Amino acid sequence: MLRKLTLRLVLVLAIAVTPAVAANVGMMSPDELKGLLGSDNLIVLDVRTGKDWGSSEFKIPGAIRANPNEFASWGASYPKEKKIVLYCA
Repeated sequence: MLRKLTLRLVLVLAIAVTPAVAANVGMMSPDELKGLLGSDNLIVLDVRTGKDWGSSEFKIPGAIRANPNEFASWGASYPKEKKIVLYCA
């Protein structure tokens, strides 16, 4: 189930990110993410909105809920030396 979720995450991010932004954003395979889960060097942010977040049965364990509409307030609050993964699928 986690593999399907991470694959969907990677696909949605690949489709949703504009080419200009994508040039600066690294992509992560489902296996890479799975291998990093639980690491102190990883922050996983669930940026789904409203019903997509609230009613979903698929949530990555340890992910932090972050409202994408409030990026300006939380975007710079995470350490830059950590790997930050956003997911919205």
